[in-house]
Amino acid sequence: MPGVEMKGMALPSEGGKKLTYLCNGVWSFYVTVITSAILHYYNIFRLSDIVDNFGPIMTVAIMTGFAITIITYFHTIWFGKPHRMSNSFMYDMFMGAVLNPRLFNDRLDLKMWSEIRVPWIVLFYVSVSAACKQYDQYGYVSIPLLFMCLAHFLYVNACMKGEECIPTTWDIFYEKWGFMLIFWNMAGVPFTYCLSTLYILYEGPEKFSNQPFYCQVAMFVILLAAYYVWDTANSQKNRFRMMRNGTYVKRYTFPQLPWGTLHNPRYLTTKHGNELLVDGWYRYARKIHYTADLVMALLWGLITGFDSLLPYFYVSFFIFVLTHRVSRDMERCGKKYGADWDKYCETVRA
Repeated sequence: MPGVEMKGMALPSEGGKKLTYLCNGVWSFYVTVITSAILHYYNIFRLSDIVDNFGPIMTVAIMTGFAITIITYFHTIWFGKPHRMSNSFMYDMFMGAVLNPRLFNDRLDLKMWSEIRVPWIVLFYVSVSAACKQYDQYGYVSIPLLFMCLAHFLYVNACMKGEECIPTTWDIFYEKWGFMLIFWNMAGVPFTYCLSTLYILYEGPEKFSNQPFYCQVAMFVILLAAYYVWDTANSQKNRFRMMRNGTYVKRYTFPQLPWGTLHNPRYLTTKHGNELLVDGWYRYARKIHYTADLVMALLWGLITGFDSLLPYFYVSFFIFVLTHRVSRDMERCGKKYGADWDKYCETVRA
């Protein structure tokens, strides 16, 4: 599929080399959507079959996650270049041995592909499948299920339309490709983050018919507001990095939201040579994109009501993940930047 080629961050392990990433997610995603809609319409492949075969598909995903982890790890140990190894087999298997696994003459970056092209698209299709299943059963789709379809569409579309921003993120630049990323992207994200969708489907629309309409409208409004903050905050941060690296490319993928790009923003220059953004959304909080993400996660549970804890798995787990990630990030940045990091924390207190 056509797309733009972007340069990532300079990698110390590669002598400062910047890897090239083909960002064609928008074309890939919408061709997939159109193709699947045609197949569904002509009964060649009914989208409701996905949720009907949820268990077998999840089983294959789990097996695939373990298989790719094992194959990648031992291939890197024997033939590749292990990166930041701890000499603890279990820890290195969990975190990974390879930093930038690539195929097809470096055209396909496996870590970026597995993070963007697999989990969010599968998650979106589980919700679409549930909506098709409910329509087949009742002749309409309930508002809570439409909410989940919108929530998951916003997420996957954001990943595709802003794919050029992803090579500068922590996962791509720093995290190795081990069980943590492989298994979670192959099986964890798509088959646990969909629990709200499955709960809504299997409980039936009657269960949610008494929800106050104004509450449902409020949740749609809050979802869109949180999405706006999350999308523009991520865009501001990553486009700032790309501008400083000289790799920024203006794109017109839909929707390009106002205030997604900062021009001449304020930043702190560290003795290490890096520049820390202190403008836009990041004048208010260091991790404001995480806050907006958590609000969206909470809404995925609230739209189902309070009769079950199952739909709240995602937000509960996400709080744990982000707390761990933020603590790791704070520790790493504190060691890397020293007094400059203290100055940054004083400038952006939250």
